[in-house]
Amino acid sequence: FLGEDEGNRCRIRAYEGAPACVLVLGSSAHYTPTGNWFWGVKHRRDAERGLPDSEDVYQPGTFRLQMTPGERVTIVLSSEPQLPAEFGGSQHEVAVEKAWTRHQQRVQQLLATANQSKDSLPQRDPVLARLILAADQFIVARPARARDSQPDSGQGHLSTELKTVIAGYPWFTDWGRDSMISLPGLLLGTGRYDEARALLKAFASYTHGGLIPNRFPDSGEAPEYNTIDATLWLFYVLDRYIATTGDWSLLNELFLTLSSSVDWHVEGTIYGIGVDPADGLLRGGTPGVQLTWMDARVGDWVVTPRHGKPVEVNALWYYALTCMESWAGRFSLDASRFSQLRSKVREHFARRFWYDAGGYLYDVVDVEGIAGQHDASLRPNQLFAASLTPSLLTGEQMRSMLQKVTETLLTPLGLRSLSPDDPSYCKHFDGNQQQRDGAYHRGTVWQWLIGPYVDVHLSVYNDRAALRSLLQPLVQHLWDACLGTISEVAEPEPPFTPAGCYAQAWSVAEVLRCWRSVQV
Repeated sequence: FLGEDEGNRCRIRAYEGAPACVLVLGSSAHYTPTGNWFWGVKHRRDAERGLPDSEDVYQPGTFRLQMTPGERVTIVLSSEPQLPAEFGGSQHEVAVEKAWTRHQQRVQQLLATANQSKDSLPQRDPVLARLILAADQFIVARPARARDSQPDSGQGHLSTELKTVIAGYPWFTDWGRDSMISLPGLLLGTGRYDEARALLKAFASYTHGGLIPNRFPDSGEAPEYNTIDATLWLFYVLDRYIATTGDWSLLNELFLTLSSSVDWHVEGTIYGIGVDPADGLLRGGTPGVQLTWMDARVGDWVVTPRHGKPVEVNALWYYALTCMESWAGRFSLDASRFSQLRSKVREHFARRFWYDAGGYLYDVVDVEGIAGQHDASLRPNQLFAASLTPSLLTGEQMRSMLQKVTETLLTPLGLRSLSPDDPSYCKHFDGNQQQRDGAYHRGTVWQWLIGPYVDVHLSVYNDRAALRSLLQPLVQHLWDACLGTISEVAEPEPPFTPAGCYAQAWSVAEVLRCWRSVQV
């Protein structure tokens, strides 16, 4: 480390040429270099995740100052190349107050922007205001990839900046699936329509083999495309964007890409993703590759492969075809290929997925490509069939499914990922990385799944008061664990201790979206 001290401030660099970190207090403070090392500091949470869990920590120095009763002292930490001169001077606290005022002004601007989307609810509802501020924490600028000379290659290099969605802190980067699922709450639900538009265009521009990326690696390598559902979520989000903003021009820009994506799905693309011509349903899966949101993997062990025809994937597939049929008609284009395929999916969906003996939907049909092999695991994925495409089920089927999910999967902090009655159910989300990843989608509670549950409950019972009560534990969670945000997962048994990422984008997004939807 390289350190420079200037009375009441210090400037630290990890090495020559590295960005500097500046720490400064008021003019009465004095900085003394120490250069102390603390060897082998253990990080318990990293150890739990199977990550490198010890490091040597450097203490560059100490600040000392005398304080009088009631005096306020603020330490400023900055990575700006040139910190304004008033910081550290006689007007240090005044400068701090001005910076705080600018922050408060930005908060008010965020709330004012959110007012575009629904009445003046954010200013009248402190819960929604808190959720809007929590949502803002996941929307960040990161280097974008400049497109190369070969379209549809999925390659690129780092270029100018754009906004993206961080899936969760402190471990995750930006993921296609997470971004699409989060966008209605984080951006449409907060009035940030321009950023929603830009994000949809950005992901669509990286379409490769009919798929949008699953993940952008931090170090700038080519995007990863191991996802069967992220692209289908884009159709849903674009439909919600148009319904919210009335901006049909974006559809005009993306229609050919979307049409090509459907063709890729019909003809077949990577990872065995393609349409079964017998029933029109979408299937996918290759050994050792996880494709759905239940994507835990430890080494070569894919914990929940779900290869075959997953239920939520085919609900999304039907939704995408419905959109394309409607959109083609808007442009006076031949929509017959979309309508014929949509009709085929509609004809076979309930027939293939409805588990009559259980009163709910199979999680996967034609498992591992074996015709007639069904996975009857009671999971929350079936909710999307009713929340996205209720016309695929009868009212009686929706009520039966909702009752089963409520009785077995619903908890105060979200939905279990597997029924406690299942032999594979894991009662705890703890232990080393292999143990936790093994439990990740085999019982662990996921907060974001409250979204489709609320949608289906609202559709079946239209009881907003009951749903407001249902959401209260998640609202209270804003003041638990990491303050002001919502965790990724929770233990599947009482007391449902929060776990995983302490701040998760789709958890905040879906609670925000649901909280809006249940207001009178």
